[in-house]
Amino acid sequence: MSKIKQIRPSAVSGMFYPGDPDTLEDQISGFIHEKPNKTTGLPKAIIVPHAGTVYSGSIAAAAYRTLLQYRHLIRKVILLGPAHRVYVHGLALPTVDQFQTPLGEINLDTKTIQNLVSDFPQISFSDQAHAEEHSLEVQLPFLQEVLASFRLIPFVVGEARQQEVADVIEHLWGGDECLIVISTDLSHFHSYDKAVRLDTIAARQIESFQGEQLGDHSACGRIPLRGLLHLAQQKGMSIKRFDLRNSGDTSGRKDQVVGYGAWGLFES
Repeated sequence: MSKIKQIRPSAVSGMFYPGDPDTLEDQISGFIHEKPNKTTGLPKAIIVPHAGTVYSGSIAAAAYRTLLQYRHLIRKVILLGPAHRVYVHGLALPTVDQFQTPLGEINLDTKTIQNLVSDFPQISFSDQAHAEEHSLEVQLPFLQEVLASFRLIPFVVGEARQQEVADVIEHLWGGDECLIVISTDLSHFHSYDKAVRLDTIAARQIESFQGEQLGDHSACGRIPLRGLLHLAQQKGMSIKRFDLRNSGDTSGRKDQVVGYGAWGLFES
């Protein structure tokens, strides 16, 4: 008798993105195709925001559309985002077999996940950390839209040292079949002008691989981001900015905005 698959259901559909599959697909496809895709080469990693799609979807799409021409090549996605709702020590993985969105189910690489928890002391299982975490879930419809078929290894990242994160990413690095996704927003709830100043500084630190310089309020995903940037600098990678805006540019309100950026990292 076949094992019943354990599924993490979508937790923020209807809030962060449309819950109706047709509406969601139309929205994500619209973001992806609203601008032509300029050939950039295959990004090894992308950095993308995770707010509601009406706020940050067009910025995230600037990175995701670069994957379209590689949609059959990429077969594994390493997704890392910050813990917003549950305290996490180190990096947390789920015990389930699939993640669900209105667009369908995504298979997790359960064998690799089991080995990771056994091999790395900074990694543990925590379904509680994943249950309502939006920083990972918001990325899933984009991945479903731009990639043909892939397995997922999703990390909720809490308190962890830069090297602890870098070691896990390096272990999973793989070849062209493996994509790394860091989910992070930038500054939170400042005036439009102040957010532009702060996000410009954060972007400069990201683009010079100075993750350790990112302040506590510069990016909510700064811990996974620091790990990636540290490793990328060691590997001599290049980085390209695709977009840098905030919710004042997309939603219209200028009083308390959230900053968003999208980048791609490339192996030389």
